[in-house]
Amino acid sequence: MAISVECFLLDPAQDGTLQSRIRQLVAEGILAGRLRPGERMPSSRKLAEHLGVSRITVSLAYAELVADDYLRARGRSGYFVSPDAPQPVNPPAQTAPGVDAVDWARMLGHRPASGTLALGKPRNWRDFRYPFVYGQADPTLFDHANWRGCMIQALGHKDFARMTDDQFEHDDPGLLEYIARHTLPRRGILARSEEILVTLGAQNALWLAAQVLLNQRRTAGIEDPGYHGLRDILAQTRCRVDPIPIGPHGLEPDSLPEGLDVLFCTPSHHCPTGATMPLAARHALLETAAAQNTLIVEDDYEFEISPDRAPLPALKSLDRGGRVIHVGSFSKSLFPGLRLGFLVGPEPFIREARALRATVLRHPPGLLQRAAALFLSLGHYDAMLRRLTRAFAQRRAVMLEAVHAEGLAIAGAAEDGGSSLWMRTPPGVSASDLAAALRDSGVLIEPGTPFFSVPSAGDRFFRIAYSSITADRIPEGIARIARQTRAMALVAERPPF
Repeated sequence: MAISVECFLLDPAQDGTLQSRIRQLVAEGILAGRLRPGERMPSSRKLAEHLGVSRITVSLAYAELVADDYLRARGRSGYFVSPDAPQPVNPPAQTAPGVDAVDWARMLGHRPASGTLALGKPRNWRDFRYPFVYGQADPTLFDHANWRGCMIQALGHKDFARMTDDQFEHDDPGLLEYIARHTLPRRGILARSEEILVTLGAQNALWLAAQVLLNQRRTAGIEDPGYHGLRDILAQTRCRVDPIPIGPHGLEPDSLPEGLDVLFCTPSHHCPTGATMPLAARHALLETAAAQNTLIVEDDYEFEISPDRAPLPALKSLDRGGRVIHVGSFSKSLFPGLRLGFLVGPEPFIREARALRATVLRHPPGLLQRAAALFLSLGHYDAMLRRLTRAFAQRRAVMLEAVHAEGLAIAGAAEDGGSSLWMRTPPGVSASDLAAALRDSGVLIEPGTPFFSVPSAGDRFFRIAYSSITADRIPEGIARIARQTRAMALVAERPPF
């Protein structure tokens, strides 16, 4: 790889001759790791022209660097960073001498939680043999060929303007049409394009809804336990947050406190227990919300993954007062890296959410929207979803059989579909400690503490998902979880000396 001359700038305030300053510039770049072994340096002529010095000055500086083995000369090919050059050291702090460093703890107006979304999901999760991590894609279930074909078609001349132009606040009409005519009717929802907004996944949709609906004087209700990323989003609005304990079937309408301005809930499959809110409870929730003048943001979490029954109607489809905002996503059912979701709500709300989105990112990338629209409209998505549902049903059956055989305790819904199980450890066994111990045997589970408003309340819970582990590996993975759990339970039962 050739190093661009733009990487080199002489500091006019620096002391020394031009030759020594050029030598120092190159040496510091190597020591800082910006110039790497084997990379080709700019020619002496090009660097001299760029720096406004004579070519002989650069040649002499290069000669000194070769003598000190920072550079290597290769015949007629030029100069290269030497493979034997000194190893990079920690770069110096980028603070000018005599200037105090910024007190960022005081200067930051808001500090969102960092890294909480990836808790329990290390970047190298694919290196583990038994990754029971939620929300990651299994490449064996993805339709690579047809997705590639749709991407190629989206790159074609016909769709060039849709891919390359700044669409300002507008979304791909083909994607909006599919959502309005196919995705939403499956949930019993009828909506016009003016009532739909494409987002960068459900996370972005929840953020937009929270920013539009909440402020410091308003109160939001959340499920407890619930999606931990939502708590981080609500913290940015500085609203009051009221955690609501959930029951065996998810959120219970009778438990809603008074004074809520906005309620966030996951009726399709509660996060993280997997419970599905019954139809009667959905009607009761809407009645309670109407009586208290509460808006509802419905995260339609994993509604597609219900192998044994048709999904229940979405809250939005039962709403007659226009107080439900619906959040959906293609990221989980297609692949997480796609980051495409949508908001559905009354036109005044969508208008404000669209304006807010435009100030931050204009619109999700046109190429992804066009390719997704093609993949959906050509029927590839439905075919892949059927394969996904069948595979998940098989994996769930294998996991339930293994869990029962090993005597592990299921704390959440066992038969409501979804792609994970919510588990409980024996008394005295910390799920966080269990997760840490299991990593050494190649097993990944997600501790339950991040899902609770009071983290310590969740230290006996953990989640195991089967979206990213094949059925043949599940029994051994569950057996390893059981062995480690039993070993830790025996230690917890020993009387103190």
